[in-house]
Amino acid sequence: MKESAWKRAVYAALIIFFISTSFLPGKEHFTLEDILSYSFPSFFTVSPEGDLAAWVFNSEGKRNIWIAYGPAYEAKQITDYNKDDGQELGDLVFNFDGTVILYVRGGAANRSGEYPNPTSDPEGAEQALWAFDLQKGNRWKIEKGSQPLCSPTDNRVVFHARGGIYLSVIEEDSQPRPLFEARGRNTASAWSPDGKKLAFVSQREDHSFIGIYDFELKSINWIDPSIDRDGYPVWSPCSKYVAFIRFTGGPGSLFRGGRIFKIMAASIETKKAETLWECPNTTGGFAQYYPSQTLRWAEGGYLVFYSEHEKWMHLYSLSFKDKKLISLSPGDYEVEDSFLSFDGKELLFNANKDDIDRRHIWSVSVSGGKAVCLTPGNGIEWSPVRTAKSKNLLFLCSTALQPAAPAYQTQGEKTIRLIAPGHISERFPSDKLVPPQQVVLKTPDGYDIHCQLFLPQKTNLNEKHPAVIFMHGGPIRQMLLGWHMRGYYHNAYAMNQYLAGKGYVVLSVNYRSGIGYGYDFRNAPNQGPRGASEYQDIIQAGLYLQRRPDVDPGKIGLWGGSYGGYLTAMGLARDSNLFAAGVDLHGVHDWSLRGRRRNGGGWDIQGEDIMNQAYQSSPVADVAFWSSPVLFVHGDDDRNVDFIQTTDLVHRLQRLGTAHVEILIIPDEVHGFLRHHNWLRVYRAAADFFDRFL
Repeated sequence: MKESAWKRAVYAALIIFFISTSFLPGKEHFTLEDILSYSFPSFFTVSPEGDLAAWVFNSEGKRNIWIAYGPAYEAKQITDYNKDDGQELGDLVFNFDGTVILYVRGGAANRSGEYPNPTSDPEGAEQALWAFDLQKGNRWKIEKGSQPLCSPTDNRVVFHARGGIYLSVIEEDSQPRPLFEARGRNTASAWSPDGKKLAFVSQREDHSFIGIYDFELKSINWIDPSIDRDGYPVWSPCSKYVAFIRFTGGPGSLFRGGRIFKIMAASIETKKAETLWECPNTTGGFAQYYPSQTLRWAEGGYLVFYSEHEKWMHLYSLSFKDKKLISLSPGDYEVEDSFLSFDGKELLFNANKDDIDRRHIWSVSVSGGKAVCLTPGNGIEWSPVRTAKSKNLLFLCSTALQPAAPAYQTQGEKTIRLIAPGHISERFPSDKLVPPQQVVLKTPDGYDIHCQLFLPQKTNLNEKHPAVIFMHGGPIRQMLLGWHMRGYYHNAYAMNQYLAGKGYVVLSVNYRSGIGYGYDFRNAPNQGPRGASEYQDIIQAGLYLQRRPDVDPGKIGLWGGSYGGYLTAMGLARDSNLFAAGVDLHGVHDWSLRGRRRNGGGWDIQGEDIMNQAYQSSPVADVAFWSSPVLFVHGDDDRNVDFIQTTDLVHRLQRLGTAHVEILIIPDEVHGFLRHHNWLRVYRAAADFFDRFL
């Protein structure tokens, strides 16, 4: 062979080699640092006057408040926290004239009274209320506490601290004081529009009351006290009436169904409440967690509230005058965030209407009518607000390739413009990401299971890839066809993209018991500690991957956190022949143990029969069959899933010695890891584990 021909052959062989190896697992096209380099926005809010927006950016663990004035909405950072210290920022509220932003720094205490301190700082940590003066440019700490609620008429704020309600003037060197002394655990809920009274909720052992504190008389009156749980009080515009929600029939179960409720209203003068509307069936009316503004008093005497009594989470308008009920969002879809305009006439909401695996923003009149989609397309939009002055629409948004970002839409236009587009860093690998494909699996018992399929770039169906199934937590969650609106799952979406970039086929599964697909799907029978019926959906996902020609059927792994960790452990315990490896982040491994330690564990796990069923529905019941390797990850200050869930299962596996077990324990870290450093550490360990075992 001539030298030139020989060189060409060598070059061709090298090219083929690099092409063929560049998509193998372990060959990174971008790093974890790249894919997690975004600034995640949250707590989006607008001032009660003018055209000012504020939010929190979490930039690789450094959390700061940003603002933007309309109409240009040029972003500006106003705080200067510069460490990845795990101290949260939240509860952003403006004072009455929009000149001061109040916020809370630090997380809530655990059951032992300990505040999150994931850096193990010897000086400890706290949760405190802070203020930032937008005109003077300075900030100060008001007091330890949370849940600030500003007066609508002057510079006062009430907040929650040490089980009670405190009052402060919003000025430097102010001296906060307890507003009153009263039995129970009291939290502020609503100022009267005239600023003269405060409605609050007093939580007692097995019931709760609506109280009215009068600032002039320094007195407390109770509104129609009963044996039930009353909450979410709101004032009429005239300050003469209070409406609230009454939950009846006992505490109910957090994760099974909703809670039966009534819409009540009372005159402040008589303090006697009447029922305006009652949930008409046994659905319970509510999903397990509620928006912060569950009930609102709108213009024209309408009360706007959420209910699930028509088998989907919807918004309704109820006439205070004639008790007429109007469905504001009819159809087979679910509503999440909502915002009542400052004039009380328009309701903005985000929902999966006509696009079940995404979210878009809609507008509807509080008096009813056809809802109008304001943000159509293939994006995901949430946290809608409308400014008081210009009436511009502001919101948070993402796509399959663009991470979450604040955005705005000028009134009367359809164009979406990003606020602070520079916060999507130059090293963020948008061009190397893959849009997930919608896959719907049909289970033998008739459920449609929506999934998102991530395929490696430039793959072909004749090339066998290892595969990974991801399962969200909750279980009241839903993964989407793009970057998620919750920080925990925003990170999980990044990890799924990272694994696909390394050459894995990734399938994210929205198993039964999650949100987004209606009441019957969320309340599928025999789920969780009563039979683990949702595990069938993970089996179907595994079989689907095995049938794909681009998947190595012997190399299918599982990963997920919390409830996803539970399902990961279930797969490895029951079907190690199908699932070759798993990464289990802070999963529940013994339902009966959770029931004993947590007063039923949110699932009414009480009584001998239920306890036995709960145990049989847990990974620990089948641990003898577990042979696949596993990596357990858990922070030992977890407030959602007790650390002992991992301790107990690891000890069982170690005694049996039938499976390879690795652990990554993070001292002083909580359930949703607070430090960016720890997210990197966990995902790096997970990717390395899959590379070694798949």
